Amino acid sequence: MKTISTKMGVVGASSTILLLWLALPGGGGLWPLLAVVCIPFLLVVCTGSRKQAIFCGLFTGIGHFLIQLYWIVFVLGRYGGLPLFLSVPALVLLSIYMALYILVFGLLARRFSRCFSPFVSVWMIPCAWVGLEWLRSFLFSGFPWMDLGYGFADVPLLFQSADIWGHYGLSFLILLCNAYLAVLIITDRDKKEMTALAIPVCLVFVVTAAYSTWRWKQMDLILHDAESITVGVVQGNVDQGQKWNPNQREKTVLGYVEQSLQLLQKTPRPDLLLWPETSLPFFPVKHPLLAPIEQLLVDGQVSLLAGAPWFERDSVHPETIRLYNSGLLFDSSGKIVASTSKSHLVPFGEYVPLKEFLPFIAPLVEAVGDFSRGEITNPPACKTAQIGVLICFESIFGEISRKWVDAGANILVNITNDAWYGQSSAPYQTLAMTKLRAVETRRSIVRSANTGFSGFIDPKGRVWQLSPLFERWQSSRKVQIMTERTLFVRGGYLF
Repeated sequence: MKTISTKMGVVGASSTILLLWLALPGGGGLWPLLAVVCIPFLLVVCTGSRKQAIFCGLFTGIGHFLIQLYWIVFVLGRYGGLPLFLSVPALVLLSIYMALYILVFGLLARRFSRCFSPFVSVWMIPCAWVGLEWLRSFLFSGFPWMDLGYGFADVPLLFQSADIWGHYGLSFLILLCNAYLAVLIITDRDKKEMTALAIPVCLVFVVTAAYSTWRWKQMDLILHDAESITVGVVQGNVDQGQKWNPNQREKTVLGYVEQSLQLLQKTPRPDLLLWPETSLPFFPVKHPLLAPIEQLLVDGQVSLLAGAPWFERDSVHPETIRLYNSGLLFDSSGKIVASTSKSHLVPFGEYVPLKEFLPFIAPLVEAVGDFSRGEITNPPACKTAQIGVLICFESIFGEISRKWVDAGANILVNITNDAWYGQSSAPYQTLAMTKLRAVETRRSIVRSANTGFSGFIDPKGRVWQLSPLFERWQSSRKVQIMTERTLFVRGGYLF
C-alpha cells in the first residue's frame, strides 16, 4: 500500500473541503465533482498513520461545516442579539461537533482498507458514511444538514431512486464511486482484480440509472392522470426585525390579504391559499385582525393555511398552557377547522434542552421561548387534499415527511420563515433538501417562505415558478394529488 506524507495529507484534506464546496448546492453546484469529491480525503486516511487520520478527519470536517454553516453567525448575531465573540464560537463548536462524524468515518475507512480486501472495503466504506449520516439525523435532536446525497438536487433525473432508499442511497452511490477510485489508486493488487471488482460496482450504477429512467417516464403518465388542487402561495417579504412589532401587525396582515386578492382575480383560481410560518404574528383567538382574513375567505370562497403561534391548555393540568408553532387551516367561512404544530423544534431557538435538569438556565428559557412539540396525526383536509404540514426546517428531515404521508397526506406543504438566513447559501440548501422529500414520498410540495424561496415542487423533484429572494411574490398552480405509498414511505430507512 502506498503512503502519503503529512504535507500531502493537509493538501488532500484541503482539496476535499474545496471539492465539497464546489459540488454541493449553495456552493458551486458542480455536481459531476461528486464522483471524486472524497478521494483526496480517503487517500490520506487510508494510507496515513492513525494520528494523520484523526487530524485529517477533524481538519476536513471543521473546514467543510464552517463553510456550510457560516450563516449561523448572522442568525445568532443579527436576530439572536449575540455579539461576535459569542456567535463565532457557537459556529465553531457546532462545526467541531459535526466534524466528529467525519473523524469517525476516517478512522473506520482506515480500518476497513487495512483489515479487509478491496472486494470488501469498497462496500464497507460507503456503508460507514451512510450510517454516520443517519446517526447525525437524530442524535442530540438531529441536524442532517446537507448530507452528501443532496448534491444531486439540481438534476432530478439522477435522484429518482430516492423513493426506494431515501437520500441516503444517493450518499451511498457517491461514496461507492469515491471508495472504488481511491482503492484503485492505493492498492498494490493486480489491476485485473480491480477490474473484476469494477463489474459489481458498475452494475449498481447501471441498475440505479435504469430504474431512475424508467421511473421518470412512468411518473409522467401517473402525473398526467392524477387529480389536482390549485394552491396559491403568498410570499410577504416581511422584515424579520419588524415581524413581531405590535405596530406592524395590521400592515402585515393586510399585505397578505392584498396579495391573496390578486391571486383570486387570476386563473387558475386557488382552492387553497398558503401563507408562511408565523405569517399571523399574534395568537389568532378572537383577535380583531381576523376580520379582514375572514372577509377574504368568505368573499373568495377559498380556504387558507397560515402559520401562527397557538396555545392549548394541558388536558391533565388545565392550569398549564402549552405554546406551539402551528399551521392553522381556515375554511371558506373564515373559521379555524384544523391545526397542526411543529413536531421537531429548534434547540435553543424554540426550546432549551434538558431545562428540567439545569435550573440555572431559566433566564435562557425565558429569552428563547418554551414551545411544545406537536404530533403527526390526521392531516388537515381541503377538498380532496390531505395536507402534511412541514414547518420551518422540518423539510430537512426525511422521517417527518415520511410520517405525514404514512398518516394519509396526499400533498405536502412547507411553511417557513427563512429571513433568518439573510442573503446566504442557506435558502439554496434548504430548497435542495426539500426537493428530495418530494421524490422520497412521491408527493407534490408547495413551499411558502416569508422571504423565499417559495414555489412548487412536483413528485419528480422538479421546481416550478420559483420566487426570488427578499421580494413580495405570489403565484398559483395546480398541484397533483398522489396516493402512492413508496417503498421509502412504507419501510423508512430499511436501507
